[in-house]
Amino acid sequence: MPAAGPSACALAVYSDGSDSSIAARESGFEGVACVDDAARGVVLLCDLWRDTGDPRFRDWASRLLDFVLHLQREDGRFYNFIRDWQGTINTDGPTSFAGSTFWHARAVRALAKAHVALGDPRVAEPLARGFAFATEHRGPADVRAIDMLAALDLMRVGLTPVLRETLERWCDEIVECRHGDVLLNAPDEPLPPHIWGHTQEGVLAEAAQLLDRPDLLEVAERSARALIVPEVKRAFPARTVQPYSVAAAIYDLDRLHIATHDRSYARLRDQARAWFDGRNSAGRPVYDRAVGKVLDGIDDGVVNPHSGAEANVVAAQALFHEIAQRASALLDEAGSAWEGEAEVA
Repeated sequence: MPAAGPSACALAVYSDGSDSSIAARESGFEGVACVDDAARGVVLLCDLWRDTGDPRFRDWASRLLDFVLHLQREDGRFYNFIRDWQGTINTDGPTSFAGSTFWHARAVRALAKAHVALGDPRVAEPLARGFAFATEHRGPADVRAIDMLAALDLMRVGLTPVLRETLERWCDEIVECRHGDVLLNAPDEPLPPHIWGHTQEGVLAEAAQLLDRPDLLEVAERSARALIVPEVKRAFPARTVQPYSVAAAIYDLDRLHIATHDRSYARLRDQARAWFDGRNSAGRPVYDRAVGKVLDGIDDGVVNPHSGAEANVVAAQALFHEIAQRASALLDEAGSAWEGEAEVA
């Protein structure tokens, strides 16, 4: 992506069953790559670099970060899509406009992660602008949960302690957006709420520990028992299930296990992870380990042959410890093979 910098890169948004790249067209033509996916990739690669020490992960994270920074406006907001590989920005698409959106929240979280993990000097000012917009504009609860992840990353390493007040306010926003025990993604959402990107239980569990607020953990547990646990026990029975829905449930259960030390959450988390290996309505793996590819989900009991950036990144996060071990080994094998070919040449 030279338009974003000499070393910049982006993730192609989708590939079909033959691994050919395809553009996003669900809401009309949107583009070939987006901040949403690149920002997720930055977070994943920073965590992989932290756990493996492999500098290639740091390099890839930095190159994706170039793309994220390129799509930020002066007022702190982010566009989402580029229309082509020449870098033409989609400024007004329904999933690309700048505002209080998923891609804004994910971009800010990526900047926070890069600020902490990479110490990149380019990040501080764009992060401040992006965070300021998030604090000044209210968003739906599922978007606010991603804002909270950025705040949690910064607060854990002792940065900007003034964020505590903001984090407390955001927690209260999420708690208020519920129906009975069930946390909603937006106030007007029909019941039951969708679980695609539904991470409110997990972020409340994390915040409860950092803020010493057991009331937040109680709310998170009640909602998880009412919404997330039945989905896992029934192996995610909806007609359409995407990896991000399953990954969000895994995150929620994992953070509840960490916060409560209740082994039942760990068992449920592991059952949810098994969805990727065939514990699902299709009875087939969604993660093809031999190829190294995660498919886009299950529709009416049939595995979708397409494979998008979102599916692969969120699955890697959901299966992180396995992926970290495999990724480092595979990179070593690829590096040795390349060096051997270079010597022959």
